[in-house]
Amino acid sequence: MPGLGCSTLDEIVSLIGDCHRCPLGDSRTTLVFGTGNPAARVVFIGEAPGKNEDLKGEPFVGAAGQLLNELLAEAGLAREDVYIANVLKCRPPGNRDPEASEIETCTPFLREQIRVIDPEVLVTLGNFATKFVLKTDVGITRLHGRVQLAGRFKVLPIYHPAATIYDRSKRDDLFADFGLLRTLLAQPAADSDPTSLS
Repeated sequence: MPGLGCSTLDEIVSLIGDCHRCPLGDSRTTLVFGTGNPAARVVFIGEAPGKNEDLKGEPFVGAAGQLLNELLAEAGLAREDVYIANVLKCRPPGNRDPEASEIETCTPFLREQIRVIDPEVLVTLGNFATKFVLKTDVGITRLHGRVQLAGRFKVLPIYHPAATIYDRSKRDDLFADFGLLRTLLAQPAADSDPTSLS
């Protein structure tokens, strides 16, 4: 996958600018680029900004964000250790699902963020992020908690934290999957088969 030629996250921000490449640019309050450690071992990928994120300009700042903080602690991590971004950088009106044309327009910037950060692990939160990263139609219910490979990256699909706010039966699975992330990060890099990550 060829990149966009950026060498830093700031360059990607400049490239995006005041984006109006799709209609979401006209309805959003704030573009939500992403936040966290630019040299993170783990990049979390959500679906799209919600109302709180749209107002503040940061991903995962509402109730789902508070739960994410607890989950990060379960994995032995804090916000400053990881990078968090979304498939879309602008909030879809009424928090509707992202449309295919919006994903196609926006995701080259997400790919570039991942290329620049160069993490070991991508954690996909929910269906849209998982289907995009793994190029699959298999849903998160079947894939969560099972480490996959996408190019050179280990990918850990996990339920979106917001899903467990509405369906508490998923909460135990969510914490267990973050426990798996802790185990994954504790493994030496030499445990990986380099031929399977290329």
